[in-house]
Amino acid sequence: MSPSFFPPVCWWRRLAGAALLGASVLANAAPQEPGRASADALRAAYQRIGGQLARSELGRPIQLDSAETPGGLQGDIYAVLPHPLPKISAALKEPGRWCELLTLHVNNRRCRTSGAEGREMLTLYVVRRYDKPIEQAFQLPFAYRLASASSEHLSVEMSAAEGPLGTSNYRVTLEAMALDGERSFLHFSYSYDHNVMVRLATQAYLATFGRNKVGFTVVGTGGDGKPEYIRGPRGLVERNAMRYFLTLDAYLSTDAGGEAQRRERHWFAATEHYPRQLHEIDLDTYLALKREDRQRDAAGR
Repeated sequence: MSPSFFPPVCWWRRLAGAALLGASVLANAAPQEPGRASADALRAAYQRIGGQLARSELGRPIQLDSAETPGGLQGDIYAVLPHPLPKISAALKEPGRWCELLTLHVNNRRCRTSGAEGREMLTLYVVRRYDKPIEQAFQLPFAYRLASASSEHLSVEMSAAEGPLGTSNYRVTLEAMALDGERSFLHFSYSYDHNVMVRLATQAYLATFGRNKVGFTVVGTGGDGKPEYIRGPRGLVERNAMRYFLTLDAYLSTDAGGEAQRRERHWFAATEHYPRQLHEIDLDTYLALKREDRQRDAAGR
């Protein structure tokens, strides 16, 4: 999010904040196609885009897709990761582990799990801008579901029916399958819906304070020969899709459940590979915020 965003006196900026929060808050995919969660369907997706992944302009085998849906926004990332499926499954099968990785995002200040096995809830506390105190965070309670956990395929789903300020139908899906003994193919998807007022407010924000924000999809070439990137709502959803994918990658790449600051440094360094889209804060400030969050949680505040 932009540091200048969200003055409290302007109603349309508040509504835009809900939409921006919707992307920042990790929501996810629209209803899946029949059989999409199956290992066979995921393998077909890999066979279809494997060549594109190898030629990705993002500097690693990643494809990022975005769309404005009839009700809101959706972002999808497909990637080949240098991690075996058993490692990914062990790291991501439990909601508590998701709390650890999701709070790497600069705007996510706290996460709590609750509920009995099979009926777990994951509540995420999200601020509209990184420098806002935890007392101003919105709470998003996600229903957590481990849809599949076999030797060949992992599928995790999270959903929240209601969000703040006119947003709703948050959905998050992660699928992974083994490519071989060392690599896996991953699909991360998220979406959320918003009402007409939020949609209009988002357009107003993106036309003013957010006009310089861009996503990752190249839509042309400027007069200077440099690529021009997508803007507007799809640019918004692409930025946050990448931020959340990088939380997964950081968690898997630094020994899941290990030292928190090592994961934080990894996530921050990964976002800085894409400064045009993702830079918002310096490393020392980011680490200080996360240290404050851990200390507060340890003290039970």
